[in-house]
Amino acid sequence: MDLKNYELAVALRHALHRHPELSNHETWTKAYLINFLDKHTSLEIVDRGAWFYAKYSAAPGAHKIAFRADFDALPIDETISLPYGSEIPGVSHKCGHDGHSATLAAFALEVDQRGAENTIYFIFQHAEETGDGAKECAVLVTEEGIEEVYGYHNQPGYPVGEVIVNDGSFQCASKGMSLFFEGVPAHASDPDVGRNPALAIARLICALPSLYRAQEYTGLVLGTVVHVEIGAPAFGTAASTGVLRVTLRGEHEAEMNCFEARLEALASELASEYGLKYHAEFCDYFPECYNHPESAAKVRAVCAKLNISVHAFPHSKRGSEDFGYYTKATKGALFNIGAGDITPHHTVTYDFPDTIILTAVSVFEGLAGMEKD
Repeated sequence: MDLKNYELAVALRHALHRHPELSNHETWTKAYLINFLDKHTSLEIVDRGAWFYAKYSAAPGAHKIAFRADFDALPIDETISLPYGSEIPGVSHKCGHDGHSATLAAFALEVDQRGAENTIYFIFQHAEETGDGAKECAVLVTEEGIEEVYGYHNQPGYPVGEVIVNDGSFQCASKGMSLFFEGVPAHASDPDVGRNPALAIARLICALPSLYRAQEYTGLVLGTVVHVEIGAPAFGTAASTGVLRVTLRGEHEAEMNCFEARLEALASELASEYGLKYHAEFCDYFPECYNHPESAAKVRAVCAKLNISVHAFPHSKRGSEDFGYYTKATKGALFNIGAGDITPHHTVTYDFPDTIILTAVSVFEGLAGMEKD
């Protein structure tokens, strides 16, 4: 990678770090990235509202490959001292999306300057943290007939520059499920007159492990209670309403959906037993992040040429990633790059290590067919 391009990318990363923005509010970030590419490249830039993409056009009929980076931040205060620390109270880049976007911008500089045999799309995506962004951006795959899509995420706890990629399920599917129960209020001295959802919710919580540990599941399935609310702090009134909120998670999306159906069936059964009304609502859906084996193999082959160490996770990562929307639409793979011995994502002391930009750009160049002889 050209040294000047690397220096520009690091300066860009630090600028993005100073001005973090939460999911679906990344107006400054998007504009800054567009201005950077407009100033330093001759690429076609297409503004799609909350997100944008840049395009390098090769000869007609050329293979079409997309690369994606996210650019949203987190609602976490910047408490460590950095010369480029966040200037926005309560918001900071604690997942490294500033680094992902700086990497993709650096790759765009390289492609613009050196050219490529393939048509390359650079997708700068909003709202990864909420799962909204990729769902909106993935329409580009169909619109443009994109044949492959790749992206990466930095991974603390692994050696700097090491690549981690799996065939098949790479990160779990997940969704938030809220189970609402409504009974009949009564005086606390005469609770039998009413219908209290407390026992139904308690039994549902106790039954959760048996539902997600079913022997027929081939991969991880998990249900995590994140919130429970029953009644109100009024000691004269027996509870009549309640809600249980659970995060559903599955290595294989179909098995997560099976768990969801079992949970729904039991909730309905308990509601009927206790004379309650019941309904469920869903939010924060992330699809299974599935790596097509031929795309993951391509990542490994590129790393072999570059003498980059490659490993696989022993099982799918439990955390979710909305990149799965892209690989539902076309072939592709998400891979991780080791960020070294630093604190995990979403912690106050985390900061993206600039040096892995070099590794990421090299792998992107290889995937784009730009290997140097």
